Amino acid sequence: MPVDAGPAPSRVPCTLAGKETTAPTPQQMPVRVYLVCASALKAVERTVTVSEGRTGDRVRTAGILLGELLEQPSATEREAGFASLVRGPLTVSAPRDGDPAGTLRLSRRPEDLAAAALAQVVCTLAESPAAAESGTVVLAGPGDDAPRGYRCTDSVRQRPDSALPTTALPAPAPAS
Repeated sequence: MPVDAGPAPSRVPCTLAGKETTAPTPQQMPVRVYLVCASALKAVERTVTVSEGRTGDRVRTAGILLGELLEQPSATEREAGFASLVRGPLTVSAPRDGDPAGTLRLSRRPEDLAAAALAQVVCTLAESPAAAESGTVVLAGPGDDAPRGYRCTDSVRQRPDSALPTTALPAPAPAS
């Protein structure tokens, strides 16, 4: 009688052995980005250099994280089986008047990104100060499409090629 013992073991470790950890300098900030490994999303810790006094800006933080996703994984990350499916050009900008609170505008429509690439972006931003207060990532493209709220769930991390769940949006930002 066959026994279901779960998925076949992966030959890819998806762990970074011998990871060097150094204390960040005042111009550096530890970040967590989600990369694809063995058909799932796994968190990887990195350290990024930031301009003095600019770490509290949500759009800037999102831009730094997006830049990390656009970078090819390091040799150590590649050897461990990590990859990034996020491809440029892709930038982030501030919300427009009337956008819901916490909106980030991408230079491409979120739905035009590959599902796994969008999952990488959403999961990376969801654990950062770039997310809305509820942990929802509110994204829109450059056009007039309405922003949508996305959540990073265990299901998304396990199956990033699936459609991402959307969520109710926060109230619109006050007009300035």
